[in-house]
Amino acid sequence: MGCWQWINRYELLPFQMNKKTLVNKIVARLIAELEGYAKAARLAHAEATDEQSKAEHKYDTRGLEASYLAHGQVRQVIEMEAAIAALKNMEIRNFDEDEPVDVGALVELEHEGERSFFFIANKAGGMEVTQEKKEILVITPQSPLGEQIQGKKQGTLVQLSPGGILKQYRVAKVT
Repeated sequence: MGCWQWINRYELLPFQMNKKTLVNKIVARLIAELEGYAKAARLAHAEATDEQSKAEHKYDTRGLEASYLAHGQVRQVIEMEAAIAALKNMEIRNFDEDEPVDVGALVELEHEGERSFFFIANKAGGMEVTQEKKEILVITPQSPLGEQIQGKKQGTLVQLSPGGILKQYRVAKVT
């Protein structure tokens, strides 16, 4: 490997490590949420199967309601486990300046000097993570914002309507 190739490769590593750290933070938050959902599911299941939850008359639905709640909590656990697996298996790479926004991209949008940061992931949309003193919002390609910026390149102008007010943003950086 030539000297310049090594330098260029070395310069890309900090961005890769930052994204890896970001993904690890997202996974850690999901694991914490998963533990909460799993505990809630166990409690709801115990409530649903408890002898005192047995219906005393035809309008007594405590046991049935607890069973629906347990089922919903179990579904959340399954979805959370899928999100964790998807993020752990996600390819973490850097995007070149001329590459369009896609899953795995860290996108910086600029509007009138204000900058916003977004990480495009297949799962965990809506989660906010702080990294290097920046708030980064995780979005999915299926979200309204994700659909708007998907496929855009650095320097492209995008019209978005946060809070119902149409504003023009510039894709300042895609990494």
